[in-house]
Amino acid sequence: MRAWRLARVALEAETLRLSLRAKRTAIRIAVGYLAVAVLFCALCFAHLAAWFWLRDRLPPVETAGVFAAADLVLAAGLAWFALHSRPNAVERDALAVRRRALDEIGDSLNTSALLLRAIELLWNAKAKS
Repeated sequence: MRAWRLARVALEAETLRLSLRAKRTAIRIAVGYLAVAVLFCALCFAHLAAWFWLRDRLPPVETAGVFAAADLVLAAGLAWFALHSRPNAVERDALAVRRRALDEIGDSLNTSALLLRAIELLWNAKAKS
């Protein structure tokens, strides 16, 4: 009976952990899409503004280099933000509870198997006498 209770605890902990992970993933996806949309709009306006400002000051090749460098820096910053998400304390605790419950299930089943084997041996020894 204890093994069933531990299995249920492990299942509940895993369900909670996966639910929180799915929520975090959905938020990351939404933020990623928003970042891409904002990046696109900002780059359009930045390119226009920079083009008007730089077209009289620099040669075309240098102007393109400035645009490329700025775009790379901005994209790297947004990518770092989108990828920098760690499990929160509740997810870590749920994972620890699941692991402990599963370990205890194994211990409980080993004890039950040994007890059943001992009873079987005693039963057979009694039946032979």
